[in-house]
Amino acid sequence: MKPAITDLPDLVEALDPGERAVFERIFEVSATTGRLVPPGSMHPWIEKSFGSVDAVREQRIVRVTNRITLEGTLFNGLRAARPMDTGTDLELEQEIASTAGDPFCNPEEGTPADTFGRVRGEHSVTASNVAKYDGYHGLVIFDDHNPLHLTPEKVDDYLAVGLEWHRRVLEEDPEARYFFPMWNCLWRAGGSIIHGHVQLAAARGAHYPKVERLRRDAAAYAARCGGDYFDDLYRVHAALGLDLPCPEGVRGFAGLAPVKEKEIWLLGRSLEDRSLRRAVGAVLRSCVDELGVRSFNAAFLLPPIPGGREWSGFPAVVRIVDRGDPAGRTSDIGAMELYAASVVASDPFRVAEALRRQVPKGTG
Repeated sequence: MKPAITDLPDLVEALDPGERAVFERIFEVSATTGRLVPPGSMHPWIEKSFGSVDAVREQRIVRVTNRITLEGTLFNGLRAARPMDTGTDLELEQEIASTAGDPFCNPEEGTPADTFGRVRGEHSVTASNVAKYDGYHGLVIFDDHNPLHLTPEKVDDYLAVGLEWHRRVLEEDPEARYFFPMWNCLWRAGGSIIHGHVQLAAARGAHYPKVERLRRDAAAYAARCGGDYFDDLYRVHAALGLDLPCPEGVRGFAGLAPVKEKEIWLLGRSLEDRSLRRAVGAVLRSCVDELGVRSFNAAFLLPPIPGGREWSGFPAVVRIVDRGDPAGRTSDIGAMELYAASVVASDPFRVAEALRRQVPKGTG
């Protein structure tokens, strides 16, 4: 049988002792069973929705907690067993096409420039964000209106243009060292404009708190355990078969404590490395094709420029998460996700299996 997230306690038990010790330094895993007694009047609906009444009477729930970062996820086997919808959504394609002609379709006229001008690439151009998060807050606007028309070459261009934007920022203000690119694709992911774009922010003084929190957690792990947190994080995911094919210098895996559905991690030497940028594009293309992802968030957690000794060993970290069906009327997050732990339906083992079918290793 194929491994599943609900088998995780047994899978960890079966690891080589060295791998298991590293896993248990980083993760805590527990399992419980949820039980219910459905009335006969519910049986037809349950059978239609879940296959059988017995499937819901007892439900295995696995809880995974990252001891280092205190990120945690609850997996319900009943939810995780649902098939992934990977079909083409013609209505979504039509809805995206119907918004063509928005200001981003003509950025020279419809968007402001930064004080240092615009950066132009083969497939994109920058603009200044009108309502700013920070003193420096820009955009990479894609030539292609449809944000799901992704290729490794296009994503390479978008991110390279973003890096050049930050170089221009540093020329104007050398203290704006803390660069944070982010990608909110479609409205489910917080994108207020459909036209494809990546947002760029640069902070002064210190990194954004969640990036700094990860740096401190990794530093504390190294001081306490003597190992590199990111190396060990990848090592335990790979030991369980959750790693993804990637070009040299890039490591990828489907996360065991995802913030939400189908979360993928990529670790690289630097966003300056074209192999990493193209790997991001390849993974996103595969998420659309193999996992049915239509709306996503991608965050790029990067050391500052220059980095300083406290950032030594901190890689370029990319986290990509599915935000659900754009046609859905319910939010994918609630009080549990905001204040307790994430509740996730997708099985990381199925996510890794699906992505291995298409992500090309030689994306660099």
